[in-house]
Amino acid sequence: MGSYGCNLRCPFCQNHEISMAREADAGSLYREPEHLADMALELQERNAGNIGIAYTYNEPLVGWEYVHDTAQIVKEYGMVNVLVTNGTASTEVLEALLPYINAMNIDLKGFRPDYYRMLGGSLNTVKAFIARAVKDCHVELTTLIVPGENDALEEMAREACWIASLSPEIPLHITRFFPRYHMTGHHPTDIRRLYQLAETAERYLKNVYVGNV
Repeated sequence: MGSYGCNLRCPFCQNHEISMAREADAGSLYREPEHLADMALELQERNAGNIGIAYTYNEPLVGWEYVHDTAQIVKEYGMVNVLVTNGTASTEVLEALLPYINAMNIDLKGFRPDYYRMLGGSLNTVKAFIARAVKDCHVELTTLIVPGENDALEEMAREACWIASLSPEIPLHITRFFPRYHMTGHHPTDIRRLYQLAETAERYLKNVYVGNV
């Protein structure tokens, strides 16, 4: 079985308190997959409005086996599974998970190979993950716009054109960066730029949303 592809280390991480936490900071709380699924089911039975489990914060595919085992039980209970991921995993991992995942939100951090290399990842790996995932479940994409890094209109046009080649119906969330982690000296994304990027994406895609404004 393939494994999680690599460990992205984004200098602008918006939740670095979680994603970059040391083991000593993480606490000792652990739930077996059966226990977590039972908790979700209990909330549903108590009319709390729960429909399933979302796997997010930190990158859930670091422990993809846990996601797989939990999601399988959750599906058996008649509930749904939502995966929020950066898409940096092998196709073997994705194939193992797809039978149990109802929807995904995948980070598409930019559309330049050199940008992904700077982050420690591979654009081609993420593109392959997205292209396969959209065939079997609902997929939405999110691009965090970091000033001076991935905010060129030409890059957004290439990204949106590629997404549309998979399906123009795929929702794209274009979100605002705020100074975090190793980029606290930067300014937040200019809101006008976000809307310019959204207008560019809308030339190709039917569902474009601006977030964090």
